[in-house]
Amino acid sequence: MENWSFPAVYDPAYIPEPDSRYWFRTRETMPPAERDGAILRRLRQVTAYAYERAPFYRRIWDEAEFHPSKLTSLEDFEELVPVITKQDLRASQAASPPFGDYLCIDPSEVFHLHGTSGTTGDPTAFAIGRGDWEAISNAHARVMWGMGLRPGDTVFVASVFSLYMGSWGTLSGAERLGATCFPFGAGAPGMSARAVHWLKRVRPTALYGTPSYALYLVDVARDEGIDPREFGLELLFFSGEPGGSIPGVRDRIREAFGARVVDTGTMAEMTPWMNAAGSRETEGMMLWQDIIYTEICHPRTFRRVPYGQRGTPVYTHLERTSQPMIRLLSGDLTRWEEGPSTCGRTYPLLPDGVFGRIDDGFTIRGENVYPSEIDAVLSALADYGGEHRIIISREGAMDELLVQVEGVPEVYEKGERGEEFRRQTAADLQRVLGIRTQVEVVAIETFPRTDFKARRVIDDRDLFRDMHQRLGG
Repeated sequence: MENWSFPAVYDPAYIPEPDSRYWFRTRETMPPAERDGAILRRLRQVTAYAYERAPFYRRIWDEAEFHPSKLTSLEDFEELVPVITKQDLRASQAASPPFGDYLCIDPSEVFHLHGTSGTTGDPTAFAIGRGDWEAISNAHARVMWGMGLRPGDTVFVASVFSLYMGSWGTLSGAERLGATCFPFGAGAPGMSARAVHWLKRVRPTALYGTPSYALYLVDVARDEGIDPREFGLELLFFSGEPGGSIPGVRDRIREAFGARVVDTGTMAEMTPWMNAAGSRETEGMMLWQDIIYTEICHPRTFRRVPYGQRGTPVYTHLERTSQPMIRLLSGDLTRWEEGPSTCGRTYPLLPDGVFGRIDDGFTIRGENVYPSEIDAVLSALADYGGEHRIIISREGAMDELLVQVEGVPEVYEKGERGEEFRRQTAADLQRVLGIRTQVEVVAIETFPRTDFKARRVIDDRDLFRDMHQRLGG
């Protein structure tokens, strides 16, 4: 397998021939069973490395009576190696600040320091060694090559440059690829209006951000009197939230920009997070298993589910030497298939992408509901105004679900057509979710747009009662 070693060492001057579909043909197209054998050999190396250097893993594995010498099959890995969680990582860093006792290099060797925002708990520090950063850059360049990007293309990075790993990972991959990088960023007041003028002026090949922000840019561009197709984009690729693999969302973005859409992304802790990503020819995502080994597991047993079923991804680094994640439980929800993909790569597939986090889901009258399912229904509606809110509560003895949906002016301002839109939306939601859903149509731009991850779910009982009364319930 091309340039596959542990620790990872890549030739910084290597670039495939421009007409090559693959960065590493052998690694990307080899028979899955042959790849699994190579992954097993790598897992033995990675677990032995971590056991020797990280008290965190040695403590957990000794308690589970696992030792790397016991690893003789991928089934052994699944059965014998415990999963770890984000809570485990935070506890380790609290006890051994700042990087935790799973840091496997000397702190003086840390090259990049990133982290979580800490908005839902103590922040987690990501300590990345120089060799790891180079491996991340190579992995992202390789995946971006699969999207169709080539040296000399211009990549417009339209996401926040802060602790957020998405921006930096994209930038590092684009630089390694030999692309022209435009790290525009996002988040400052008025920045989106400036972005659309820069996009029209520079006409980059590709834009990276979130699906929500891409749709927001469409509105901003039109407010500025600019057709988003004037940007000349050939590719938009996303991470950070579901959407890039949701047909309704993906198709709206394709139509607005006249460009291809590729979905990417797993977890910041697992950077290179493009280990789940589509290619130029695919929809949904592929699991680039020789970058990060991914198991789709039952969320309670942590055993792999058969192809065709839903589960939660469990990730293992195959190249990271600084803070290797070994069987990190994502808490996300997805469905996998065996592959190969239409591009000839023999990786497992996530045809629907990552739906979202399991704990973002909620139960209404016994049915599991995920916000991404509602996003998909609404985005497929021709008169959808671009944003919505999901209100969940309990009215009396019953769980209730109400969705506020922006309607285009022709719908919101005309009673009969608006009522038909409301009825159609409610019927489509019931068909997909399997439960009755109340729908309220509101004016376009009722809800603020975002340049980062959209937050659309509200659990507000008083607000629900007020809306319920307005709807005559």
